[in-house]
Amino acid sequence: MKKAYVVGHVAVKDSEKWDEYRQAVPLTLEAVHAKLVCRGKLAKVLSGEHHHQDIVIIEFPDLKAVDAWYESEEYQALIPLRLQAADIVLLSYEEDA
Repeated sequence: MKKAYVVGHVAVKDSEKWDEYRQAVPLTLEAVHAKLVCRGKLAKVLSGEHHHQDIVIIEFPDLKAVDAWYESEEYQALIPLRLQAADIVLLSYEEDA
């Protein structure tokens, strides 16, 4: 089974709401056995253009788990808060090996 990852590129609009969202997301990951791998701040753009300052990477057992998490009632309930807190591009990836 190939692991899957969700990568979020983040531009925070409201830091208080962003903190609230960040604190709530880990609980939504438990049911699908996902784990937060990285939260980070952009250090430097080495090539090309990039307009987001933060990143988040979450590891999932597989792509089905990604879909189950994203479509879950618990995560869907957080989307309005996410939209108020930040501009986010969420991408899912599957391991290539």
